[in-house]
Amino acid sequence: MSGAKSRQQRTRDAIVSAAAVLFLKNGFLGTNMDEIAATADVSKQTVYAHFQSKEALFLDVVRGMTGLAGDEHEQQVAEPEDDRPIGDYLQEFAELQLTIVMTPRLMQLRRLVIGEAGRFPELGKALHALGPQRSIGRLSRAFERYRRQGQMQAEDLEAAAGFFNWLVMGGPVNDAMLLGDGAILSRQACRSHARESVRIFLAAYAPR
Repeated sequence: MSGAKSRQQRTRDAIVSAAAVLFLKNGFLGTNMDEIAATADVSKQTVYAHFQSKEALFLDVVRGMTGLAGDEHEQQVAEPEDDRPIGDYLQEFAELQLTIVMTPRLMQLRRLVIGEAGRFPELGKALHALGPQRSIGRLSRAFERYRRQGQMQAEDLEAAAGFFNWLVMGGPVNDAMLLGDGAILSRQACRSHARESVRIFLAAYAPR
């Protein structure tokens, strides 16, 4: 990367970081481009040179924060090896997914996206594609491998992946969204919830 491109990327990153802080603090309507520029220590013209509108910047923040969480999960949970039991894989997948997603910052982002979904329907689509749908896709591919090995039985692998994803995430995320940060599970609670989710799922999908 050239020096000029590197500077441009650093400037863009500073703008996105400043925008994320302000959007999460003040909401979309409560944030303006002047504040973002001042927080990023750049001119408003520079902000507009990177992002044509506040809406475009907002969408980039949502995609970036959601994508980073998915990237972190993929880095920490490798695709299953042939000799790895499905229960072990699902336990690690679920426990780390809960730990990575269940943070005040990401719960605040979800609330913000839901609040603006009527104004920007593409935000919800982006959050879904980069969040739950990405996890369901990974699980579907893993389940195809485990079905070939005879470690699980399922006709519709994507449906099975969706059931497991929401068995793990549905209750905890809903509680945190409605009850606030105090309802976010501890690391030990994430582990226990993941273990019970795996047990319930395998009771339905393990070979008989």
